[in-house]
Amino acid sequence: MASRGPLDPRCGIARSLDLLGERWALLVVREALLGHTRFSQFRTRLGLSPDVLTARLESLVAAGVLERSTYREDGARERVEYLLTDAGRDLSPVLAALAVWGDEHDPHPDGAARRFSVAGSGEPVRVAFVTGDGHVVEPADVEMVPRASD
Repeated sequence: MASRGPLDPRCGIARSLDLLGERWALLVVREALLGHTRFSQFRTRLGLSPDVLTARLESLVAAGVLERSTYREDGARERVEYLLTDAGRDLSPVLAALAVWGDEHDPHPDGAARRFSVAGSGEPVRVAFVTGDGHVVEPADVEMVPRASD
């Protein structure tokens, strides 16, 4: 019999949360998407203790979301920065969906902190379910269906 419930190893949601479910992990990815790649930048922008930040960076590197890269500023020692991998960049629609959900269902009185747009043109974009032929489907019209073998 197939495994069911939250521990089903085939569940992509559960596996993703195993890698990314800790709050600070997604906030580190958010900062990297905004162009912040250095330990000091993450620390300043997120207010994390060095130990917690180190643990999050290590877990994101181990998960293949970030990769270490060395750099050296003039007259300084070599240091490490954390660059998004393809897997990390592929989290941008996930973060956009979370931002839209939060802005709609728990809005801040001063409005949204950021918006998502096409690089270069600034044209606003939205996260959507899209069929193979390009038809946008509203979330209320989408269902999550278990595999036929379940």
